[in-house]
Amino acid sequence: MPVGPDAGADERVRRADIYCFVRSETPELGLSKLQNNLQSYGIWQEQFRGKIMPVIGDLSQPLLGLDEGEFQNLACEVDVIYHSGALLHYTYPYSQFKPVNVLGTQEVLRLASTGKVKPVHYVSTLAVFESAAYSGKVVTELDPLEHSEEMYLGYSQSKWVAEKLVKIAGERGLPISIYRPPLISGHSQTGVWNTDDIFCRIIKGCIQMVCRPDLDIMWDMSPVDYVSQSMVYLSHQKESFGKAFHLNNPQPIPWNLLFDMVKDFGYPLQKISLNNWQTQLERIDRENPLYPLMPFFLTRRYDKQLTGMEMYEEARRPKVSCEKTQAALAGSSITCPPIDDKVLKTYLSYFTGSGFLKLPEI
Repeated sequence: MPVGPDAGADERVRRADIYCFVRSETPELGLSKLQNNLQSYGIWQEQFRGKIMPVIGDLSQPLLGLDEGEFQNLACEVDVIYHSGALLHYTYPYSQFKPVNVLGTQEVLRLASTGKVKPVHYVSTLAVFESAAYSGKVVTELDPLEHSEEMYLGYSQSKWVAEKLVKIAGERGLPISIYRPPLISGHSQTGVWNTDDIFCRIIKGCIQMVCRPDLDIMWDMSPVDYVSQSMVYLSHQKESFGKAFHLNNPQPIPWNLLFDMVKDFGYPLQKISLNNWQTQLERIDRENPLYPLMPFFLTRRYDKQLTGMEMYEEARRPKVSCEKTQAALAGSSITCPPIDDKVLKTYLSYFTGSGFLKLPEI
């Protein structure tokens, strides 16, 4: 739901039918899949059953996996598109992301321009500024997206290309808005989180290893409630079209401070050098959640011979400004919660209550 003074927008959301892409064999199974997912996050409401219209498709396929008639009908029914679908993995190459993240975005833009013109609200990522050319520089919402050299992740490369496609569509007259979140953390009030993401894997993996690396990294995490509320509010402002928004946390938390807080929660975590931690990482078994991500933590790339963790150290990252986004949100009640001791305890309580983490031994 939107948050803020726009009561008309709030009512439009309540009346809206939501066409949701899902991979499934039938619409009935698709709706069940969506319901199970929403229930896992504790946000399913029975009234959604008549408002969510599952669309059985595939982002990686031409016409989004629909036949021409289905595609045309959908283009006639839909009034606005929120495109957040993407493949995310920290070790895949660009070639594996291209069908979903790039060509899928191309098909979404095709849908938006078929029949009546439909605005596209595209969920990008701050990782589009991953290029070494941005290291140490301030990037704002107004800065053009120019550099892609030495981007570490195939995911970041694919989102860079996809965002360029969206921008080109905007220059050709399609109403577009771009939203660039950082790592999206759990709900700031309930702690509910997608525990399969990299942050949760790092926390659990380090707890199992009983150690964590000493790094100069700022954890830029924005709670999902802030990101979603901001997107809904901004997408209902006419002034938002043609603009990009940075949904990063104005108060990021240092890596070492965050792990100190985890340690204070009761988990013994020895702080060791990155090299020593990588040596221990090489010895973990398949049960450790970091096992599938070992190439990210251990593989050295480019002439600098840096691993993924080193690429994200503070000296090599851009300084992302969100001042214009904060100004655009000034007419609402939406603010980004800092990842402080209170919020982190909420997250850790969810992790232990859901069984993702074992309670610390006292």
